[in-house]
Amino acid sequence: MRKTKYPVYVLSKGRYDKCKTAMFLEKDEVDYKLVVEIQEYEEYAKRFDKSRIIVLPKESTGRGAIPVRNFIWQHSIDNGHERHWELDDNMHMVYRLWKGKRVPCNSFPAIRACEDFTDRYENIAISGLNYSFAIPWNLPAFYLNVHVYSFMLIRNDLTYRWRGEWNADTDLCLQVLSGGWCTVLLNAFMCAKNRTMKGKGGNTERYQGDGRLKMARALERQWPGVVKTRRRFGRPQHYIHRNWRNFDTQLIRKKGIEFAEDTEYGLKVKQVADEIVSPKVKKIMTEFNSKNER
Repeated sequence: MRKTKYPVYVLSKGRYDKCKTAMFLEKDEVDYKLVVEIQEYEEYAKRFDKSRIIVLPKESTGRGAIPVRNFIWQHSIDNGHERHWELDDNMHMVYRLWKGKRVPCNSFPAIRACEDFTDRYENIAISGLNYSFAIPWNLPAFYLNVHVYSFMLIRNDLTYRWRGEWNADTDLCLQVLSGGWCTVLLNAFMCAKNRTMKGKGGNTERYQGDGRLKMARALERQWPGVVKTRRRFGRPQHYIHRNWRNFDTQLIRKKGIEFAEDTEYGLKVKQVADEIVSPKVKKIMTEFNSKNER
C-alpha cells in the first residue's frame, strides 16, 4: 500500500457489503483506515482487512455522523498529524480533468497533488476534490472559497469542529470561511460519487420524506442571511447567498516552499491511456501521445 502524506479515513455505516470508497482505495493501493461502529465490525471484517478497521468508542456510536467525524479529527491529532483526509463511503473512483474530458485515474496521484498544493499555502483550512458530475468543460484548476464535500482534507489545528445534525459539511466550510480561512475545491481531479439518496446506508434514511426540507431549514437557522432555502433540482435545497462570493480571503503563499520533484505525482498520460475502456476517450489520449512523441 502506498502512503499518503496525511492519513485517509473512510467513515462508513451500513455499507459493509458495498463500501465503494474503501474498495477503490484498495484497488488503487492507497493506505487508509475504515471507521465503523462496533455492532457492524464483524460484517466489515468479512470484507476488509481487520488492520484497516478502526472501531468507534461507545460514546461515539449510535449518535449520527457528527461525533464520528470529530472522533476521526481527534484520532488524527493524537497520532501527530497536521491534516487528515475524511472520505464518505459512497464514492467509486477518481477522474483527472484533461482537455475538457474526465479521464479515469488512480486516486493516489490525486490525493498527493491535493496535499502538495494545499501545503504551499499558509491559510487553507479545507481542500478536496469536486464531484465528477460538475460540468467538465472550461473549468479552472480549482475554485477558491467555496464548499468542499465528501473528499475533504482538513487542517487539524483549527478551532472549529463538526456540529449540528444536517449539512455539517456546508456548515464547517462556512465556519472556516467566516473565520478568515480559505477553502480550495480542486477541479483538476474529481471524485465520482453516488447522488444523494441513492443506495442504502449512510444518511439515505434521514433524507426521506421531508428530510431535505428539514436539512435546508436547519442550516438557514444556523446562518441567517447567509443561507436561504429554495427549491432546486425539483427538491428543497439550501442556497448560499451570492454563491459564496462574500468570502474573498486570498491565498497566502508560504515562503521558501519546495515543489515536489515529480509534479505529475507518478501519473503519466500514457499510462492512464492504457487503462481506458471508453473507445472515444482512448482515441483522444492515443492521438495526444502520438503528437507528443513526434
